[in-house]
Amino acid sequence: MDGVSVLSRTGDTVSADRTSGGKAHFEVLDGLRGSAAFLVVAFHIIGIPLGFNNSKNLLHHAYLAVDFFFGLSGFVIGYAYDDRWSRMTTLEFFKLRLIRLQPLVILGATMGLASYLLDPFGKHLQQTPLLTLLLAYLASLLLVPSPSVQNRVGETHTLNSPSWSLTQEYLANIGYALVLRRLRTRTLAIIAVISGLVLLWAALQRGSLDAGWGYKNYWMAPIRLAFPFVAGLWLYRVYDRLPRINIGFLPLSAALLAAFMTPVLPKLGSFSCNGLYDALCVLVVFPAILIAGTHSRPGSGLIAICKASGRLSYPLYMTHYPFMYVYANWVETKHPAHGQQVYVALFLAPFVILFAWVAVKFFDEPIRTKLRHYGFQRGI
Repeated sequence: MDGVSVLSRTGDTVSADRTSGGKAHFEVLDGLRGSAAFLVVAFHIIGIPLGFNNSKNLLHHAYLAVDFFFGLSGFVIGYAYDDRWSRMTTLEFFKLRLIRLQPLVILGATMGLASYLLDPFGKHLQQTPLLTLLLAYLASLLLVPSPSVQNRVGETHTLNSPSWSLTQEYLANIGYALVLRRLRTRTLAIIAVISGLVLLWAALQRGSLDAGWGYKNYWMAPIRLAFPFVAGLWLYRVYDRLPRINIGFLPLSAALLAAFMTPVLPKLGSFSCNGLYDALCVLVVFPAILIAGTHSRPGSGLIAICKASGRLSYPLYMTHYPFMYVYANWVETKHPAHGQQVYVALFLAPFVILFAWVAVKFFDEPIRTKLRHYGFQRGI
């Protein structure tokens, strides 16, 4: 792929002609993608000792980072590919997306399998028959819901839970290639409005958008995908016509942090204030942050940080959770004191970031380079 600007959670490299002879770059969106990924990791580390009780988690609403990622993906897919269809087939598009996404899917699934088999704290909790475990691994490689395994009750992607959103990412890519790219901007707006109303209804019914990752709430996954992805694609189509507000990377990251840290809101009778809050974040706050990010500059000395955090965001998202399983089993079986949990959490956060850097530097990028070379040699 051409260019150097990285936008979505998946770290796509994007550029497009927006000025005479030049390419537009979005370093702030790059950095925001990294900020959201780091906050997801913090949400999981904090949440495990609390039994994922979001009302007690400092980052109460950080699960909404997934919805933010979907919006970024819609924007980046439109930006990267809308003007390339005259020289690219649908099959070539799918090959490019597989090259971009699948290596870390495979690594995450393999790490999840290794975590399940080698976890010293979960052996007595994880006695799944080998055949079932291998079927779960195959399902993880293919990004389809897997058979249930012990100690992963209710998760659809049992060896690497965050992979549920990558399934939706692939579905969004298929929908874009086959249908959405052909639609007029006005039609995309209509679809966004309808899907936004469905999302609002679902959020009010459930009281939260923290769903889509388990068998009992899997129906929420496409609902969480539809509005942000289509809205992101629509925003790409119209962003040149929207007000240009240069806010900067740090204030926009602070806005994301504030959205995630807002306490879980109580009900007013039968009305879910929390569900309404989640929906408003996805329907209003995140699109506003996305648009502001497209017109913002990182600020002095922050370009390198934005690029680095964006580069790490997808590998961090896809490789951190197998370590969370081990951490959870340690908490469950050893019942460590609060101070011990704090020390381990403070070690775990930089460790998974370092591991993500190793993964992208020595696994993901070299493999993608070889696959792209082979693909281009084959005419992609």
